[in-house]
Amino acid sequence: MKRVILAFLAMSLFAVLSFGQSSNVKISVIKDTNGKPIRNASVILHPVNKDGKQEKGGMSLKTDADGNTGFDAAPYGKLRIQVIAHGFQTYGNDYEISQPQQEIVIKMKPPADQFSIYGDTKDKTPPPNKQ
Repeated sequence: MKRVILAFLAMSLFAVLSFGQSSNVKISVIKDTNGKPIRNASVILHPVNKDGKQEKGGMSLKTDADGNTGFDAAPYGKLRIQVIAHGFQTYGNDYEISQPQQEIVIKMKPPADQFSIYGDTKDKTPPPNKQ
């Protein structure tokens, strides 16, 4: 009887380890300039297939006051993470999820100057409704 139970447990463990592996992913969003946390940032997670294309579905999370959020059941494989926070450049990158516990730190940059093909706009007056 012990052999049957041990065999069943071994097969169950193998099935869990072989199929449906998931990771506990912790995401921290901080300012690139000083390392302080960014609260209330939108963190969007999308699975990515083997061809690098974003699959349907996904999840949207918000960071807490310490700039942290997480996902307890992230499937192993590629995960596209996008972060949107007021006053910062939008961030996006693909991460390989391959460990039971994974921590990702995202450094958000301030907005960059915009360039125009129409030349320097500093000398131009704004439209009448914008004054």
